[in-house]
Order: sequence, then structure tokens, then C-alpha cells
Amino acid sequence: MSEAPRTAATWLGDDQPAPLPRPSALGWALVVLRGLPIILTLVLGVLFLLPLRLIERLFTGPRRPVTGPWVQGVCRICLFFMGLRWRRVGRPMKGAGAAVANHASWLDILVLNAAMPVFFVSKSEVASWPGINILTRVTNTHFVTRDPKLARQQAEEFAERTRAGHRLLFFPEGTSSDSQRVLPFKPTLFQGFLDPALPPDLAIQPVTACYQAPPGEDPRFYGWWGNLELGPHLLAVLSRPRQGAVTVILHPPIPVAGESRKTLSAKAEAAVRSGFLPDPKAKA
Repeated sequence: MSEAPRTAATWLGDDQPAPLPRPSALGWALVVLRGLPIILTLVLGVLFLLPLRLIERLFTGPRRPVTGPWVQGVCRICLFFMGLRWRRVGRPMKGAGAAVANHASWLDILVLNAAMPVFFVSKSEVASWPGINILTRVTNTHFVTRDPKLARQQAEEFAERTRAGHRLLFFPEGTSSDSQRVLPFKPTLFQGFLDPALPPDLAIQPVTACYQAPPGEDPRFYGWWGNLELGPHLLAVLSRPRQGAVTVILHPPIPVAGESRKTLSAKAEAAVRSGFLPDPKAKA
């Protein structure tokens, strides 16, 4: 997830995003018409998810063969009510592994989980962010604390979830962007994939999320960056009469065996970047 709440600046780029206008009367009506079904879907999704997980644990232990696709379905329904068109290119990898993707917005939580069942990896502070914390609970986000003293413990937790078949998804950029570029990946975030406790056939699947703004809007419309705050950005998205689209590209997996954190980072970044169409603005 992003490095800090939007009351503090993260990635800024060459300029600041323009202030978001308040929704019009029509915009507020769309916020209600879209927002209420989305909230209802999330609430019902969580209410049904809890007993499903209890039953699932009895028969499958820590694996998530039912609730993973359940969350995927909830996210697809939310995108339907939002009006954001999406499509998936490529297939989810098979076998033990994780995924890495570019990070554009809070929308990534819905968009990437709609493409395939994943469990996001995020810093622990995000668990307390209003609104976002609901989505992270629904998607069973794996929270980590950036404390060297806890590195060993967290590596073991990561390995345990991977062995259980959980597809953990990382954002190696470390922050969100304006949705029109891929920021440089941080090689240190790939160290966890090299832990000897992980399966020897572990692979990483790069994922690219390409957002297309609504007609007439700034191409960066769906990006959540700079000094943008969550509330106004969420209202701006929900109040737009016509929504845009997003394409999620699932690239071929990269085997971890024989790689270092730097080579893994470089290969994953190159794959994610390859999903963007050539654009002079789409440079880090």
C-alpha cells in the first residue's frame, strides 16, 4: 500500500495533482446510487465470509479454496456497481508463488483481487486507515512491520502463508503513483522471496494494472498520489457520470531459484513496465 495517509505527501512527480472539485447535484446522486450497493456488498461479503472461513478451516486448514474466490467475487460486484470496466489478460500462475504489481490507487484492492484471488502485503499502519481498513479485512491483507527485530518472525509468517497456497501480492514501488507510470522497484522488498523456508519451486508473477481515465478527464484520474486525500478522491471516482476502464495483465511467472533480490527486482519491474503502452508521460 502507500507509504502514508494522504494528509502527507508521497510520490509527487513533476507537479501536484489539481484540487478535486466537489461533486455536483448529479454527482452526489451517483455517489449514493453507487456507494450504497458497494457498502452493502462489502458488509454482506464480510458477514458471509466469517462463517465460510470457519467451515473452510475445518476441512482445508489454513488454505483458502473457497473464501479466496468468494472475495474475488465480492470485488467484481463492487466494480460492477462502480461502473468501472475491467478485463484480464493472461492466466494466474499455478503452484507456489507470489505476485508483484504496480500501485496506482486504492482501487487496486478491488481491481487486482477481481483478476485473481490474492492476499495483499501492506505495512501495519494501513490497518487503521478509515475505509481502507474494511477492504483490507475483507481481502485478508498480510500486514508487516518495518522493524529489523521482527524480520525473522515476519519471514516465517510469509513462508507459512505461501506454503498454505496463499498468493501474496506486493507493491515493490513502495507507494502509489498517478497510474500512468511504474516507479522504480525497491530490491530490498524481494529479500523475503529468497528465504530458505519457502518452497524450492517458488515463482513470482508480475502484474500490470493499466487504468484508462473516463472520457474528457485527466489521464491520471484514477491515480491516488501527491497530496490527494482519500475522501475527495473516492467521491470524485464515484460521482463521475461515465467511468473509464482498467486492464490487468498477468505476465509469465519468474522462477526464484538462482536469482538474487536485485535480479528478481529488475526482471519483475521490466515485466510490469512492458504492460504499459509506450507513452512519453509513462516514465518513472
